[in-house]
Amino acid sequence: MVATTIDVVSRHDGDRTGGARKVTAALVLLLILVSITGLAIGAADTSLWSGLLAFVQGEELSVRDKIVLLHIRLPRLLTGVTVGAALATSGALLQGLFRNPLADPGIIGVSAGASFGAVCAIVLGTVLPFASALGMALLPIFAFAGAWSATLLLYGIATRQGRTSVATMLLAGIALSALTMALTGVLIYMADDAQMRDFTFWNMGSLSGANWSKLTIAAPVILVSLIVAQALASGLNSMALGEAAARHMGVSVQLVKRLTILCVAAATGVAVAISGGIGFVGIVVPHILRLLSGPDHRRLLLNSALLGACVLVLADVVARVIIAPAELPIGIITAILGGPFFLWILLRQRGVVDL
Repeated sequence: MVATTIDVVSRHDGDRTGGARKVTAALVLLLILVSITGLAIGAADTSLWSGLLAFVQGEELSVRDKIVLLHIRLPRLLTGVTVGAALATSGALLQGLFRNPLADPGIIGVSAGASFGAVCAIVLGTVLPFASALGMALLPIFAFAGAWSATLLLYGIATRQGRTSVATMLLAGIALSALTMALTGVLIYMADDAQMRDFTFWNMGSLSGANWSKLTIAAPVILVSLIVAQALASGLNSMALGEAAARHMGVSVQLVKRLTILCVAAATGVAVAISGGIGFVGIVVPHILRLLSGPDHRRLLLNSALLGACVLVLADVVARVIIAPAELPIGIITAILGGPFFLWILLRQRGVVDL
């Protein structure tokens, strides 16, 4: 029975994903194009092409061009690539784990925990004895600690006798998000005007604070999470048939759950810590790719990382040029694009149910 079901799913998946390699190739090309755009466009009038020409000819870049290209735009671009890949892959992982296309990293309280950690750093940072020693690293460290604390608490609630209940995790995640948001509200109420402004801008999301130091810390964590996520693809495919069927197929369901939660917590926690709150990437990107190349996680996770990187870099370019020389928070751009798409998903699902 299981074998028959797998054959049917494979044939159906094969019909929908015949062009999956073409999708991957197109996404790689798109990422190259948006990356060049991200390096070429900015408030400064520094030309990417003159810089590349000087590099090819062995000439030395001017100090100004070197600072703009190598120390501002390049780390910002790479941060956008890693954060976008992390958020989109995390969304694809959770949608596979919960078997729900509307799942998102925020659903298990990771984003809310990171926000609580960030507001603790902003409001209480001045009274902490070690705040001055951490300096600019205080906020991302606290945001990451908040995300991980929320995840560990949630995992402890949902796990009994070595088994993790996905349904309990979903409900507990909603409750935990509500609790952390309430605590965040208390701290915001206690904050002064400057602290409220700092948290508001952080919570909207931005890549303006990207630098090589943050990227050096964040990129390895996100890269390892993406590699582990790809290794979970076959297990998530099996779990699409149900946990019982996956166990009969020899899949260690509990291990897949644990590693999935660990990857999501690590990737999302680091991403939110260095970029602030950026919504809808984790919902929209995997859903688009399911329509284009099917639900097979072996293709979906890789393509989600590529398209998530493209979306965030492109959104960052728009955020920089739409009201130049000022810039919009990138979270506003993703919300403007993702909100209508999310409503379309809901309406589309309602239409399927009505039929």
